[in-house]
This record gives sequence, C-alpha cells and structure tokens, in this order.
Amino acid sequence: MWKNAGLGLILLWGSLLMAQEVPSLYQQKKVKPATDSIFLESTSINRAFFKVFDASGAEVDPSFYSVNPARAALVFSTDFITSDSLTVRYLNFPEHLTKVYSLYDESRVVKGQSRGNLYRLQDKPLNTFKPFDGLTTSGSITRGVTVGNNQNSVVNSNLDLQITGKISDKVSLRASIQDANIPLQEGGYSQRLDEFDQIFIELFSDQWSIRAGDLFLENRRSRFLNFNKKVQGLSTRFQWGEPDKQTTVEASAALVRGQYARSNFIGQEGNQGPYKLLGNNGELFVLVISGSERVFVNGILLQRGENNHYMIDYNAGEITFTSLFPITSEMRISIEYQYAERSFTRFITYVGVEHKRDTWQIAGYVYSESDIKNQPLQQNLNETQVAVLQVAGDDLNAMVAPSAFEDSFSENKILYRKTFVNGVEVFEFSNDPNEVLYNVRFSLVGNNNGNYILANNQAIGRIFAYVEPIAGVPQGNFEPVIRLVAPTKIQMATLMGAYQPSEKTMVDFELGLSNNDRNLFSPLDNDDNVGWAGRLNAKQRLWTGNGSLDAVLETQVIQRDFRTIERLFNIEFDRDWNLTQPLGNQSFITTGLEWNHPKNGTAHYAFEQLRFSENFQGTRHILEGRMQQKNWLLTQNGSLMQSDGTLQESRFLRNQTQLRYHIGKHWVGATYRM
Repeated sequence: MWKNAGLGLILLWGSLLMAQEVPSLYQQKKVKPATDSIFLESTSINRAFFKVFDASGAEVDPSFYSVNPARAALVFSTDFITSDSLTVRYLNFPEHLTKVYSLYDESRVVKGQSRGNLYRLQDKPLNTFKPFDGLTTSGSITRGVTVGNNQNSVVNSNLDLQITGKISDKVSLRASIQDANIPLQEGGYSQRLDEFDQIFIELFSDQWSIRAGDLFLENRRSRFLNFNKKVQGLSTRFQWGEPDKQTTVEASAALVRGQYARSNFIGQEGNQGPYKLLGNNGELFVLVISGSERVFVNGILLQRGENNHYMIDYNAGEITFTSLFPITSEMRISIEYQYAERSFTRFITYVGVEHKRDTWQIAGYVYSESDIKNQPLQQNLNETQVAVLQVAGDDLNAMVAPSAFEDSFSENKILYRKTFVNGVEVFEFSNDPNEVLYNVRFSLVGNNNGNYILANNQAIGRIFAYVEPIAGVPQGNFEPVIRLVAPTKIQMATLMGAYQPSEKTMVDFELGLSNNDRNLFSPLDNDDNVGWAGRLNAKQRLWTGNGSLDAVLETQVIQRDFRTIERLFNIEFDRDWNLTQPLGNQSFITTGLEWNHPKNGTAHYAFEQLRFSENFQGTRHILEGRMQQKNWLLTQNGSLMQSDGTLQESRFLRNQTQLRYHIGKHWVGATYRM
C-alpha cells in the first residue's frame, strides 16, 4: 500500500514539474476603466475565452464592454462606472502563430527621410552550412537461419546500404554497400541488373572525384585503346580550367575481376540453348562477370531479359535465347564477355591526360594489365611446373606438366600403376596395396588428342583407361597432364590529337604502341611482343549552300604484332571483307564524299581499300543515303525505311545497295550488289 502511495506521489510531482515547464496560454491582467480602448497584447488574442472581474471577484456583465480579438482591444460602455481596478482573464494564441517573421533585420532599416544622403549596408553573408547536414541513408539489414534434417544450422546475413549527400559546401558523398555472405551472382533474367555484391564510396565536387571500391573503367574516346573493365580499386579524376581551355587528368589502380573473351558460333535450328561460353584457353566452366556480356546476332546487338532476346546464367556460363527470338541455322552468334580467371593476382593501372582548346586538343593514355607471377591463386606451381613454363615460350600446347605422383594405398582413392602397352608406358587402374601406386590427374584435351578415355564412374571418383592409337591417331580425349596457365601482360600507350582551324576543316590523328607478353616466366618468343598502329583522319568542306558537301579521308596502318584490349573493328568486319586468317601488316584507306541537306536527307559515297601484306587485298564501294522527299527512299545493307524514318523491314544481306520507289502500297526497284 505504501509503495503504491509513494509511486503516486512521484508521478504527481513529475507531472507538476512538467506542467511548470510549459508556459500557460491563459493570461491575467489588471486594468483601470477608461473611455478609450484598452490594448491587452500587441498581437491578436483567442476569442474562445475572455472574462472581466471587479475588485470583489464578481464577474462583470459582458453587456458593459466589447472585445475586438483581432486587435486585442477592450472597450467599456459609457453606462459602466467604477473607480476600482478590474481583472481581465483571456486566452493567447501559441507563439509560433503570432511571431513576426521578416527577411530583414528591422534594427537596420532606416526610416524614410525627405532629405539627406542614402547609404547601403551590405553584410558578409553568414555561413549557415552544417557539416554532414543533408546526408540521407537508406537500406536494410536481414538475418536468416537455414536448418535441415541433413545439415547444421547456418546463419545468413545481407546488407544493403545507400548513402548520399554533402559533407561540406562543395564536396558531396556517394556510397553503396551491398554485401551478402552467399557467394552467388544475380541471375541475368531481368533487363536491368544491379551488382549483387558491390561496395564503393565516392567523394566528388565540380572539379574532382575520388572513388574507391568496385569500379567500372571505360575508354570510348580512343579507337586503339577501347575497353571497359569491372575492377576493384581506386580511381581519381581532376578537371580545371575554363570551357575554352580545359585540362582533365584521370588515374586508376585496381585488381582485375575478369578477362575479356569472345565466343563465335552458328546457331542450331530450333535450339534456343543453353549455349556454353568458353574461356580464352578453352575452359569449359567459366564464371561470367555479371552485366559484362554483349550478344550480337548477325551483327545486331540484343537485349537481355525474359521479355527480350536472351537470358544468361552467369555462374554456369550459359546463354539461352527466349521464345521471342527463335534461333535458326543461318544466325551468326557472337558474344563478348568478361569471365573470372583467377590463376594469378591481376593488377591494372590506367592514366589519362586530356587538354582542350578552341581549335585543337591533345590527349594521351597509358594502360597496363599484368599478372603478378609470384602470387598464384587457383594454381600452386612447383619448381618443375615453373621450369616447364620457362621453356614453353608462347606455345599453349607446351604448357602442360605431368600430373602423376607416388601415393600410398587407400580404399577411398583412385590409384594407378605403371605398365607397358606395346612398349609405351601407360597408367592402369589398380587397387593392389603391394604395388607402387600413383595418384594421377587427367585433363580433357579434346577428341583424338588424348590416349585415355573415361571408363567408369564410381562413387569415390572416375576411372580412366588407356586406348591404343589407330594408325598413329590417338583415340581418346584425356591425358595424364595438368594444363598450366602462364602469367600474361598487356600494355598500351596512345597519343591522340585534333585540329580544327575553321568550321570547314578538321584533322585528327592517333598513335598507339602495345606490348603483349603471353608468358612472363619465359624469355622465349618475345620478339613479337611489341607492335604499333597509327590513324589519320581529315575532313574538308567543299561546298556550302542549301546543303553541304564534304570530302573525307581516313587512313589506318596496324603492324602485325599490335594487340588491342578488346575488339577494334565492328562485329561483322571479317565477314564484310571475307577474311579468314589474314597475315601481315594491315593498311586500311577510306575516302569519299558526304552530302547533307537539312530537309531532303543525306548521301554518302566511300571507297575502301583493305590490305594485309602477306595474303589479302580488296576494295569496296559503299553508296548509302536517306532521301526524305515524298515517296523516295535510298537504303544500304537491306534496311528499308519509310519516309518518316521508321523501320519498315530489315534484311541481313551483304554489300548491297537498294533504290526503291513507293507506288501505292508497293515497293518497286532494284538492288545493286558491289
């Protein structure tokens, strides 16, 4: 009982204290009766409560006075006569409703004067910025528990955090932390794909930016150094100067997440997939970097998604085309992608400098991507295997090492003994503990390239058996060897420039130098590592009137040992020129005329000559245009378009020009093939 009473007293005391902290809106004032208005407040009062009391505490009849709440004024009637003081009780409005808000400080406002000089006061603006004010965060943290009748309990966790905002008056912050303890990549079923595990933080302003974490490096300004990479590291970018005199410097250093690869194959009639993607060395199982793929069919870029053209399983390295895009045997499928190849720690550095003026600009870029040969990841090289790589040079077929080593007998191991078949030492399965046994690893080398086949699949492993060659031709597809992956390096430097003295003349150039070493362990075959390339373009306005006529010239020379990071020409370049295995130095010359009319359309004629110093030389004429006059249309490469510019039909034909005339609902005309 006493405890309850004490608790009640404590609560009552706390409520009284809180009540004292909040100022009351009910006011009480003593006034003297007057014939004029009595102003109680400088602001309006609430009409909901108002009373007047005499000296004895009796309430005065409201008929003896009137109240103007808007002006907070009290006026007594002439019939009310008293000499005592009166008490007025009334209700105020909250302060935030009656407070005066002003853009200017009234103490600094000078009253209007008819004479005298006028002066203006200008204060230094106050810095009202608050550090980290305006930072917004969003995201989620999830925890899960997985249990099963044949496994232990597993705790899963996921984090998704986004941070954006300003940390100073000129510096902004952008950060993303998306991490999960499940080693999976998001499936490629949707058109939009966000990175499943992504961590980065970026500081930036109008003139610079610094980003650390998951990066996307790209250079599309240079023809020779054309690349995009998903990496993990640090990148910076600085820019200063005016628009007519501007300098940009960018630099990056990071660990490479994947290597560039390209798969070309012909579609199978009615087979939507899955089609397997391979590594650069023929690896059957590759992990494709999510979002890095570009899929072309007959030279046309496709879109990912269930409602588009294809879906891709990044973990399995397989692509499947949707039912909305039927595959036929006449389709040429080309897929570019990056896959996770982690034989060595791979490091990339990239530096670029660009300076622009009104009439000219110059830029230089340096790119280096190299394996750290002393830091292997997925393979542990012993001294024997390193010796094999040192004498292999650039020959991939020589980068193999024996896989057999002597081992002790165990019922849980697949072991082999050495025996001879027709004078050839081979490995034969054995479970005899009294023999000298070997643990052997077999690698898939392709049909008729090996002397062993898979003979039996057991619960504890696979058993391989030797098959005798027929007429010297191997009959198997496995060999008791380990394929070794050599550390590689590719470096490139480019210098670009452009000069435009007037609107009618433009000249630009680019020089490139590459260094490609396919085996850092071996000094052999290094004479073809370094190559160079050059390009020169020129454009001159010949005539300007109701339209314009320009002459163009482009020449490009590529030395045979020059290597690029990714594809240099368009995806159908080899097919357009019927190239199979061109050898030697390449020279490519293009010259022609371009006609442009703001209303009637465009036309372009080009003469191209491609030459490889050893085994190819060809020329090509291209005539293409688009006439916007009524009923006329001129197309090239089979694309038939209406006069409003919408696509009417499309055929994947080669080296042809079509001139068609629209009569009623029919297209008539002729096709000319070069």
